[in-house]
Amino acid sequence: MDISLSQIKGIGPARLKSFEAAGIRTVRELVMFLPREYRDLTQTVPLCELKAGDVAAVRVRVAGEVMERRARRLLITKLYVTDGTETLPVLWYNQPWLKKQMTPGRELLLYGKAEHKQGYVTLVSPTVEAAQGLIPVYRNIPGIPPKALRQSVEAALKLCEGQWPDELPEALRRRYGLCERNFAMRNAHFPDSREALEAARRRIAFEELLLYQISLRLFRSAGRQGVQIDFDDARLEAFWDALPFAPTNAQRRVLGEVAADLRSERAMARMVQGDVGSGKTAIAFAAIALAHAGGWQSALMAPTEVLARQHFDAAQKLLAPMGIRVGLLVGSLTQKQHRLAHEAIAAGEWDCVIGTHALITEGVEYKKLGLVVTDEQHRFGVRQRTLLSEKGDAPNVLVMSATPIPRTLSLILYGDLDISIVDELPPGRTPVSTRIVPEAKRPGLYEFLRREVAKGRQAYFVCPLVEESEAVEALPAEAVYEDLRTGKLPELRIELVHGRMKSADKDAALERFRAGEADILVSTTVIEVGVNVPNATVMVIENAERFGLAQLHQLRGRVGRGTEESWCFLMAEPNPRLKYLCSTNDGFKIAQKDMELRGPGELFGTRQSGTLTAGIGALAGDAQMLKLTHDEARFLMADPEEPDARAVIVLAKERFADKLRDVAVN
Repeated sequence: MDISLSQIKGIGPARLKSFEAAGIRTVRELVMFLPREYRDLTQTVPLCELKAGDVAAVRVRVAGEVMERRARRLLITKLYVTDGTETLPVLWYNQPWLKKQMTPGRELLLYGKAEHKQGYVTLVSPTVEAAQGLIPVYRNIPGIPPKALRQSVEAALKLCEGQWPDELPEALRRRYGLCERNFAMRNAHFPDSREALEAARRRIAFEELLLYQISLRLFRSAGRQGVQIDFDDARLEAFWDALPFAPTNAQRRVLGEVAADLRSERAMARMVQGDVGSGKTAIAFAAIALAHAGGWQSALMAPTEVLARQHFDAAQKLLAPMGIRVGLLVGSLTQKQHRLAHEAIAAGEWDCVIGTHALITEGVEYKKLGLVVTDEQHRFGVRQRTLLSEKGDAPNVLVMSATPIPRTLSLILYGDLDISIVDELPPGRTPVSTRIVPEAKRPGLYEFLRREVAKGRQAYFVCPLVEESEAVEALPAEAVYEDLRTGKLPELRIELVHGRMKSADKDAALERFRAGEADILVSTTVIEVGVNVPNATVMVIENAERFGLAQLHQLRGRVGRGTEESWCFLMAEPNPRLKYLCSTNDGFKIAQKDMELRGPGELFGTRQSGTLTAGIGALAGDAQMLKLTHDEARFLMADPEEPDARAVIVLAKERFADKLRDVAVN
């Protein structure tokens, strides 16, 4: 099973490179690349019953000739289909080859979403399916078409058929009614039935969650004695007195927990969770001040250079007056600046260094590192924060996350951390008014924007794509930027930012917006975290239906950071999910609802794909599964020398070797 993918027919050098870029190098790894969802083609829906918003399979025939027209850079292919009960239009974008294929009278099995277009229910960009059943849909791998990916997985499964050893103890499998491993792998990809799929996903989810939780328990129990930091209690009050605002009770409580950790002989490993604007950064700065009072250095790592620079500016204003020398280490510094920064860190001339991944590069040596802070924890893996903590002799670790995660799930995903929740917003924080804006009301939105800019305010436009895609019907950032700049709002100053830009160009555009030199920033989700522009009062989210609730809430948090009334406009047709977002600004309630609707794996995005490869995705919000695996892990670890427990522990160490590299395999 650990043979190269080149052994599979149809995977040549180009596709091999694409798979490797996605972290898939062997047949085993390809089989473990599980579908993110399934197209249900087991039943078809009559066209007369199809409503806008439905995602369904329909069996139809082509009625009439194919029509083509161009709009901007889109080629729109349109035809009518019928099933005898109704005749409906179908639209595809940038798929010119369809014109030859869609001959009048041809029978089709289509799967897609019905939408309202010009007063009619219309099928938009449906897939043309070959057969009925439950069809796997995988996360997109650039360079590999979906059909080719399915065929490659099918070929890999045949190579592995019957070869998966069932390493979970038989008694444990019987206790929880778990199916056999080979059956699970086959039916997780190409299910014989819906019941077989559920059994397969339950088996894979249970195994992965159980092993993950055991690995976290091993990781935690292997913790060494850490840096013990002594300081006077008066330092806590002195820090709060230095703030330009009064701390909330939640901030005081959480800092008390952090202070107790710093004084402990055991190295702190604590996550501080809090909604956007709850004041987590102030808690981190307070911890840095306490470490300084005890004579120790601190390091704060942020996921982007923009966020690192913002933290540096804030630290200069707050910490420098307390006598704390703050330095900045980011990738864009010149060679000479890098050398001087390294020297200042090694000599202890900087009490606190703030930066990006540059903080964990090989050449960086700290004189007396006592505290490590990582911001936006969901952007970093355990290994990254561990690499930073290894720069000292078991320093205290504090991680912050503005992604509110329901407490039960936090205990599972971050079992190697204690968890503090900042569940109170500072007084005076302006609530953001959220509205759903259908396409018909777009002209009114532009007029509102003009009025806001005339008052001296700024706005964001966030798009789900960088450029046009054949696979996804959504407004891309580049097209929105051009449309606003040359058509809809030519009198305004508009900047464009997306992840494919060079870091220097992206940072420069963000800085111009932050400095007030641009009225509108068109962007992808790169501005989800780390952009703090109090003057921005409007957030427009294109194709809002394509984002999860938790991500929409994160994006909404970019406005309402000043004293002025702020707005978030969701460009989409109304649906219950988006209406729920309009009804509350409570990030924890939104995250809970998101988990119920989408499954917990979606809360963390693709960046977490290396954390739990299958279990969380297959979990689909099953709180009972979380509890079962949590309790079983605790039961097994109570007697680790018992044969079944020992077998599962060995499996956990093998599966999560990168996380447990410091734990000896007995």
